[in-house]
Amino acid sequence: MYGTIARMKVTRENLSGLRAQFAEMEQREVPGFVGSHILEPDGWDDEILLVVFFEDKDSYVRNADDPAQNADYLKMRAFLEADPEWMDGVWHSYVP
Repeated sequence: MYGTIARMKVTRENLSGLRAQFAEMEQREVPGFVGSHILEPDGWDDEILLVVFFEDKDSYVRNADDPAQNADYLKMRAFLEADPEWMDGVWHSYVP
């Protein structure tokens, strides 16, 4: 599996709008997309983590290059205080 982690700065006032945008983005059918999760850390400090999973790197790259994904990103970015920090890579699972 392949994907990304994003660290995002978002105020409490914008969090519900961002959640709604993520829900809207999940409705778009994207080949190879497995799922995503948001972590709102204990001790909230206007920062969340987003993790996104794809079947493989090729699916991830195709989505990243899709103009529809760029449009979704721009809608999401409007809720954020700064550009997200991204870390892409291979996900390994060690659950038996």
